[in-house]
Amino acid sequence: MTSKDLTIVITTYRSEEKIESCLNSIDSDIKVIVVENSNNSKFKSDIEKKFKNVECILAKDNLGYGKANNIGLKKVSTRYSLILNPDTILQKETINNFFIFLDREIDFALLGPSQNEKPLEFKIHDYNNSNLFIVNSVKGYAMFLNMSKFINIGFFDENFFLYLEEMDLCKRVKATKENIYIDENIKIFHHGGKSVNETFSHETELVRNWHWMWSLFYYNKKHFNYIYALMLVLPKFFSASFKIFFYKFIFNSKKSKIYLIRLSGLFNSIIGKPSSYRSTLD
Repeated sequence: MTSKDLTIVITTYRSEEKIESCLNSIDSDIKVIVVENSNNSKFKSDIEKKFKNVECILAKDNLGYGKANNIGLKKVSTRYSLILNPDTILQKETINNFFIFLDREIDFALLGPSQNEKPLEFKIHDYNNSNLFIVNSVKGYAMFLNMSKFINIGFFDENFFLYLEEMDLCKRVKATKENIYIDENIKIFHHGGKSVNETFSHETELVRNWHWMWSLFYYNKKHFNYIYALMLVLPKFFSASFKIFFYKFIFNSKKSKIYLIRLSGLFNSIIGKPSSYRSTLD
């Protein structure tokens, strides 16, 4: 396997402060597709000029994480792809260790790098590598895809705008009896929640709160049933309602608005409305 067998897909949205560090950590022989969730032609021009291995696609609008990633994935022609968040940095041996994993000819659909979570106890004994685990899911900041496995599975559910789209994908992969692994020899540094420039931190927090609640109900409704999802979120519904008035009472309008946003996201999901909330920065 060589770098010509891999394409990296990165979805960005106002990520100018982070994306260059990420791209600098990627070998220039590897093709990178950046999908920018805006119509920022200057961003596209600057990135493509500085990084000759990068193709930047402007989504024209803020389409969300899953839908933008799907745009990039549909343009991949290599056997494997790596979905990355813009606030990640590859380590020196990251890609080389991925190719070592491939040389073992393990049947997989998804592969994740070393993560700060305890993998399942079940280990693969057919290979002499105690750092390889089969799991139910991997985190969305870095996911290697065996592209041929997704012809029938499909990529991300575009109803999700943000959050749980990777859990949904993993659940669909497992439903088809395909394998998901974590290889702890593959290390990718992730800043975590730092993809968007910090100038927009408050607006970003509002977006995240709305969509976390919307996605939580939608995911559980999709994979279990409506009643199960409703019972799961009702405590959060009442908690958010109480906190709206509590923070109004103590004149903390910022906190009150956050819980109003959470309640709105949850209510919209419960009544079946799409994940429509967008940042005022769009």
